[in-house]
Amino acid sequence: MADEIALLSTWPSMFGMRVRVALAEKGLKYEYREEDLRNKSPLLLLMNPVHKKIPVLIHNGKPISESMIIVEYIDEVWNHKSPLLPTDPFQRAQARFWADYVDKKLYDIGKKIIWSTKEEEQETGKKEFLECLKLLEGELGDNPYFGGQNFGFVDVSLVTFSCWFHTFESYGNFSIETECPKLVAWTKRCLEKESVSSSLADPHKIHDFASGVRKRFAIE
Repeated sequence: MADEIALLSTWPSMFGMRVRVALAEKGLKYEYREEDLRNKSPLLLLMNPVHKKIPVLIHNGKPISESMIIVEYIDEVWNHKSPLLPTDPFQRAQARFWADYVDKKLYDIGKKIIWSTKEEEQETGKKEFLECLKLLEGELGDNPYFGGQNFGFVDVSLVTFSCWFHTFESYGNFSIETECPKLVAWTKRCLEKESVSSSLADPHKIHDFASGVRKRFAIE
């Protein structure tokens, strides 16, 4: 019997995009269900009753939540091609560490840049955001990917933020390419992969979405 796979997400979510990239890397077909987070579906509330958040992967009726947990699940279940985590235990631990760093740092710091109404908080956010990106750029080094020669777990965790870079730059008034040229080159390299380019939202549509949210909450 063929696997039944469904993804509950929203189109601008960098977390949902991670799952889409991982599914595309494995060549898996799935049903995509767009969620309205202001009016969450009964299915989302049923499948993620604890956090009531997207993304949720439903595999043969069983739900898996939290984006990087889902990515790891996908990598373990469909291990026939495009491994995302290395086989070496130390390298696996390092990959999880950096993916966790992206999760714990970038999103919350980025919110200060886009959603804050206070100039001082926005400036602090910009400084911290660039510090995080420079640290990640140092970890990348001269490798084509964070996974070395192969696109992997950390790449999946970070690359989906790249379609928000234009929005961060616009509201923070800075250039990521000027500050982190190697990281931007890495982004362009990742976008050459069909699994990435087909899964990421258009940066200008992301900017329009953010602008709409800012207007709704009277931030601009």
